Amino acid sequence: MGYIQSLPELHLFFEGADVVDIKVLEGKRPLGEFIAGMLSYYPWWIVWLYRIREVIVALLGLVKHEKPEALPSLAPQDISLTPGDTVTFFTVRKAAADTYWVAETPEDKHLSAYFGVVNEKLDREHSRFHVFTTVRYLHWTGPVYFNLIRPFHHLVVSRMMKSAISG
Repeated sequence: MGYIQSLPELHLFFEGADVVDIKVLEGKRPLGEFIAGMLSYYPWWIVWLYRIREVIVALLGLVKHEKPEALPSLAPQDISLTPGDTVTFFTVRKAAADTYWVAETPEDKHLSAYFGVVNEKLDREHSRFHVFTTVRYLHWTGPVYFNLIRPFHHLVVSRMMKSAISG
């Protein structure tokens, strides 16, 4: 978390978090292109995982969010930097061009979560991308739900990052 800690404007997304997950990957993509690649990654098995999630949501009595009619294929210009704008199902909370982008998941009764990408420039072409997820539990169902999906969270985020780098 060292590099992220060097950006004081991001500290508020980590305060009081029950779960902090940070994954790091190096590559040759601009930040907007990397984020667009991550959020456009929907292989068949992720669609299947979302179907399993629907069952878990129903069993725990959680908020059911509308499913998108079509899976997104985003371009860098689709990644808004304006707080309050939405990108897929995320709401942008804070962003700085080619430096970082932080968004929040839809409001739920069981947890709140932020998803962020921080671009640590290594040289003119190379970046180290720090992808973070922070979770705050709001109800007893929060840790139950997150611990059920935690192994899949790690798999999904890692694969999204690799897909975004490889293009």
